[in-house]
Amino acid sequence: MARRGRRAYHKEISPSSNQHLQVLLFSIPHFPRPHAALTLAPHSLVSLALPHLTEARRRLVDSHASRLRPPAHPLFTSSGLSRFTDRDILTSSHPVENGKKTLILQGIKTSSVLNAVLTQIYHLKRDSAVRYTRKNENIRPFESGGETSLEFFSLKTDCSLFVFGSHSKKRPDNLIMGRTYDHHIYDLVEVGVENFKTTESFTYDRKLAPKVGSKPFFAFIGEGFESVEELKHLKEVLLDLFRGEVVENLNLAGLDRAYICTAVSSNRVYFTHCALRLKKSGTIVPRMELVEVGPSMDLVVRRHRLPNDDLRKEAMRTAREQPKKKVKNVSEDAVQGKIGKIYIPDQQVGDMALPNKAKGVKRERREAKNKKGANEHISKKLKEDSNNSG
Repeated sequence: MARRGRRAYHKEISPSSNQHLQVLLFSIPHFPRPHAALTLAPHSLVSLALPHLTEARRRLVDSHASRLRPPAHPLFTSSGLSRFTDRDILTSSHPVENGKKTLILQGIKTSSVLNAVLTQIYHLKRDSAVRYTRKNENIRPFESGGETSLEFFSLKTDCSLFVFGSHSKKRPDNLIMGRTYDHHIYDLVEVGVENFKTTESFTYDRKLAPKVGSKPFFAFIGEGFESVEELKHLKEVLLDLFRGEVVENLNLAGLDRAYICTAVSSNRVYFTHCALRLKKSGTIVPRMELVEVGPSMDLVVRRHRLPNDDLRKEAMRTAREQPKKKVKNVSEDAVQGKIGKIYIPDQQVGDMALPNKAKGVKRERREAKNKKGANEHISKKLKEDSNNSG
């Protein structure tokens, strides 16, 4: 065992076991030594040592104890073994699903415009995107057998969305956006990119630049998004691609951007990215202005492929909600909200014994006494009058 004193305390000790931590603690002067020291847990030793430590020594001891701490995940016990089966995890009442990530990759031939488009999309989704810059010659999503490599990359990176860029004479600046279900192709939308402008080509105050991870607004302008099948499909894919992680609560301070999609024709959509500027309006609600920060482009719909009905039905299936436990005497109302019933037993006030010093009883007695005295005075006066008259 190391000597007591300052030098012995700073001796290098590997925190690979409980005994090493005890040696570290027992090297402190005036540290109590229990008889069953080797049976104490690391955190019991730390609690004993805290009154004898300075701030610097306390941090060092706590760092050693944290390495010996068992996993804090509820699926693990103190021995590090799982105490739940796969069935317990899948049937949990609070299933947690990770956010959708996007895989961005390119074909064997691309153009400078298409490379810039893929780069800009990656910057817009930097917190939830994976970018592959190597050329892929075996990826042809619309052809049978051409989606094998794409599905493999989706499984490898755990991405449920993808953006694939390619360039050819027949389809220049071609962009294919799609979604996967169970890491298999779910649906596809192919668009051509025209009139592309990068973020650097716009002039604006850099303080207005949207922050990474902020939630966006979406504006789809035009009747085509409700009536044209291709534009309706493109709307679904764009929403899934740029909306980010689905949350229940939202901080309004984190809303600093908006995506504007305008249906110019039955197959052309103008897409632009704007920042939100808040100005004084004289009221509590500020006035909002849109500042175009880019990128912007025209998306010309070329091909699209919808999922079949069976696949759509399977993908839209959600976990069955467990019935809420009924609470006695509590009901919900659409207007009044939660309503509760309180049952009060019959108090039988008439049979209750009232105290003699009750204020109400005193008042009644006083009123009765005054009334009796007045009646006696009247009868006495009447008697005197009758005697005088006789």
